[in-house]
Amino acid sequence: MRLPSLLLLVALILVLTFAVANWSVIIAPTSVSLLVADVQAPLGLIMLGIILAVTALFLAFAVYLQTRTLLDSRRHSREMHEQRELADKAESSRFTELRGFLEVELSKLREQVAESRTSVIGRVEQAEKGLHTTIEQSGNSLSAYIGELEDRLQSGAGGRGQS
Repeated sequence: MRLPSLLLLVALILVLTFAVANWSVIIAPTSVSLLVADVQAPLGLIMLGIILAVTALFLAFAVYLQTRTLLDSRRHSREMHEQRELADKAESSRFTELRGFLEVELSKLREQVAESRTSVIGRVEQAEKGLHTTIEQSGNSLSAYIGELEDRLQSGAGGRGQS
């Protein structure tokens, strides 16, 4: 139990104990002024009634505040839940947009890689053809040089043998 509620309960118990102990005085009739007329009524009972009415009003006000706070809390919780759902949907849509963007970019990269591969393969084939042509020309030149050397050797060997 909270301290204010406990203090209120103790105060009510004290008032009730006081009323029970002094009940004969509380119900004793006395002259009471109502500002427009005087009446014979038990003043203690009137004061006790006022205390009970004020206490009932206080309790009603406390219940009203508690109910209002609870309703506000539920409304706030519902609004927070709705905002959280909106944020989740927004985040989900951002992820979807990001996924689409990444797929487009990856397809562009794949196309660039394919083009680069085709270009590199073409250049390698050209280099191979050029290399084969160069090797063939070098082989032909080498064969020609070897043939020329053989001819010189034969002509040099034949000229020595004749002298």
